[in-house]
Amino acid sequence: MFFGAAGAAAAPAAGPDAAPPASAAQAGAAPSSLSGKTFVIGTDTTFAPFEFRDAGGELTGIDMDIIREIAKNQGFAVEIKSLGFNAALQALSSNQVDGVIAGMSITEPRKQIYDFSDPYFESGVQMAVAKSNTDIKGYGDLKGKTVTAKTGSEGETFAKSIAAQYGFTVKSLDQSATMYELVKSGNAVAVFDDYPVLAYGISQNNGLKAVSEKEKGGSYGFAVNKGRNPDLLKAFNTGLAELKSSGKYQEILDKYLKDTTQVAQSSFWDLLVNSFPALMKGLGNTVLVTVISFALAMLIGLFMGFLKISTSVLLRGIATTFVSIFRGTPLLVWAFFFYFGIPQLTGQPIDIWVAGVLTLSLNSGAYITEIVRGSIQSVDPGQLEASRSLGLGYAKSMQKVVVPQAFKIMTPSLINQMIIMLKDSSLLLTIGFAELLYQGQQIYAGNFRITETLLIVAVLYFVVIMLLTKLANVADKRFNK
Repeated sequence: MFFGAAGAAAAPAAGPDAAPPASAAQAGAAPSSLSGKTFVIGTDTTFAPFEFRDAGGELTGIDMDIIREIAKNQGFAVEIKSLGFNAALQALSSNQVDGVIAGMSITEPRKQIYDFSDPYFESGVQMAVAKSNTDIKGYGDLKGKTVTAKTGSEGETFAKSIAAQYGFTVKSLDQSATMYELVKSGNAVAVFDDYPVLAYGISQNNGLKAVSEKEKGGSYGFAVNKGRNPDLLKAFNTGLAELKSSGKYQEILDKYLKDTTQVAQSSFWDLLVNSFPALMKGLGNTVLVTVISFALAMLIGLFMGFLKISTSVLLRGIATTFVSIFRGTPLLVWAFFFYFGIPQLTGQPIDIWVAGVLTLSLNSGAYITEIVRGSIQSVDPGQLEASRSLGLGYAKSMQKVVVPQAFKIMTPSLINQMIIMLKDSSLLLTIGFAELLYQGQQIYAGNFRITETLLIVAVLYFVVIMLLTKLANVADKRFNK
């Protein structure tokens, strides 16, 4: 997968405003059938200045302004889904979204899978080092050093293409913000990234400085699934041509790229105040998805737990198979399967909340199954025998004698499982679920203050988990005294 695009060394004439014009005549008139329709558009989560969250938590950037202006120009509406680059492409392949705009380079391999619009931006790759670094002034100073680039990007391709020539090692990461932190921490001496992304980060005081000219790169394009939504693609090309002829396109670029003056960094308190509403929204989603999923996981775990102690080989086999599948496979696999795989198999889109709840509840249900089984089997068998000898049936003996004791035994493990589930919910950010860590990622993608933002996120997790633990312990003492 290629993130963002490449860049052309020093080719000032090939700057953003020199993107090949999309001819309205070539694109033809926009289809009137699109008027009033709403299209779901997938995008990246952290690719400033093309897509990022502003101080109010709204998704903004060059890509967002372009697609919204084109939609307004062509009379249709867009619903933006901020998924992450790879997840957005998977969502497009599974028809969860109608199109993707995410600083995506138009490449020959991608043309085999997607239909692209006319190019709307010409990019390029540039190298930057830490602001305090005076030793690295060019590629010739990289011998024996480690540099970083974004996984699948043309920056990575370019860095690897010259790595042997200049004798350095490339360490790939998946986000610009984390790459910049790697350089500032000294674990890499330089970063190769798309020049507008790098320039925007430097203007936001990300602690880096550019030390090389732009290397020739590729073009960004809007993509739809091959053979699908040709009218949407046609409308995009028509709208893009009209934005360029009206000057609106250049206004959008100037808004994000013209002013490269470094902004003064705000205080930690300002960061906390500005990010708090978005983080609270994410925290609410985290708690809600955990509560719903845990309730379902309890039902699944109790049902499967009783099947595991059944005398029937068939029933024990069903429960054992369930536990083996969901305990023996990574949670992320199921998140991707439920959100991207099922729509490809059935042709029907699935809501991200449904995918998230299914992932967490089935995964935790497998663990709770074993907790229930172990707790019931840990009750002295003599208790059941004594109850049966007094004339109670098997079901009544389980209900009145065994299960109450087993429930006391399993309570601490269930509390622990609920806390694990709350933390595991952060993995849902990979499919674009807007939980707490996802919101933190959105914030530091725009301001490049990773450490401080993650510190706030960690404190929020800690407070919520402590409160939940206290609440669960109080309930445990009340019901099991």
